[in-house]
Amino acid sequence: MENGFWVFGYGSLMWNPGFPHTERVLAALPGYARTFCMRSIHHRGTPDAPGLVLALDAHEAEPCRGVGFFVPPEASLSTLEELRERELVSSAYLEKMLQIDLADGRRVTAVTYVVDADHVQYCGGLPLQEQAEIIAQAVGGRGPNTEYLYNTADHLAELGIVDDDLQWLAEKVRLLSI
Repeated sequence: MENGFWVFGYGSLMWNPGFPHTERVLAALPGYARTFCMRSIHHRGTPDAPGLVLALDAHEAEPCRGVGFFVPPEASLSTLEELRERELVSSAYLEKMLQIDLADGRRVTAVTYVVDADHVQYCGGLPLQEQAEIIAQAVGGRGPNTEYLYNTADHLAELGIVDDDLQWLAEKVRLLSI
């Protein structure tokens, strides 16, 4: 890490990285899908009323599209500490070094946070309607679950990344929140 490192963002890291970076490049991570498969008891929900947050769940069909960020050497240690504090708050994510394909043709290794499917907060396979109902109601330490969904869906659209499930969820949650 003393030479800097890459981070793969697929959810809130795309629109709120919270760390210094010298490169921001569209990227793809093979073997994983972005899904609302983790109950949030800290950031977007509470233990009594969990929300849902995105996580990378193993999936072989298509790669997850997101953003690769390069963290410069002088910010490496502090950034890694901050990422671990943010992403590993409940140990539902696993920190992995995975290969990502950058849009400019480079393949790099990136710090990536994937869901631990054995963790109690894992909830993969929830029907989209149930996800929408949870997201429409949940609020946590970082604000409403709806804000997280809308910011992520909007940012994906701005980047030209198509995610049909997130688009459907954003439209459905807006209707449920009226």
